[in-house]
Amino acid sequence: MRPCVTIVDYGRSNLLSVQRALEACGAEVQFANTPAAVRAAGALVLPGVGAFADGMAQLRALGLAEPLCAAARAGTPLLGICLGMQMLLQQSPEGGLTAGLGLIEGEVAPLPVRAADGSALKIPNVGWHALRLTPAAQSGPLRALAGADAPEVYFVHSYHALPARAQDCAAVIEFGGREVCAAVQRANVTGLQFHPEKSGPAGLEILRAFVAGAGVLGC
Repeated sequence: MRPCVTIVDYGRSNLLSVQRALEACGAEVQFANTPAAVRAAGALVLPGVGAFADGMAQLRALGLAEPLCAAARAGTPLLGICLGMQMLLQQSPEGGLTAGLGLIEGEVAPLPVRAADGSALKIPNVGWHALRLTPAAQSGPLRALAGADAPEVYFVHSYHALPARAQDCAAVIEFGGREVCAAVQRANVTGLQFHPEKSGPAGLEILRAFVAGAGVLGC
């Protein structure tokens, strides 16, 4: 019997690519768009594309925000991807200042439009960047990349996470001569600003570690 992972379906993500990547990593995948389905999940993935305010509005309209928070606080493994990662934090100004799930203390902010040397930066940031892991990565699925030589992963984003606690930032990238947080990690909650399902072998290694760590057999 394969480990079961539940993808949260709130109408704001390309679920098929995430599903296929998880299945390639050995998971059996199901979808949840009701509070009961979220509460019943043994491991949760919260993907997402688009604006923060719209994503949170959809989660709340479907009654999924509170069950997600309750599940995470009860110890259910939770992986946020791209917008899903940002919504793990407390707030974002994107689409109007909006409260997030608050599972990671901190906020979301626009990427800088100027590099450290004053030159203009292209926003959104689209493409491959080398990850530098921090000590926080040792306790979550990013540990699968420990020892790798600056693994590259794929980004599409205009905003980034600013965790209130430095120890909650699990990986950074260099963007315009500055370090930008690219992943967050606290206990059973992991967030990836990049798309692991589009990041080749490195992304699959992270997803494989999440599936293995979830340890929930059968949907």
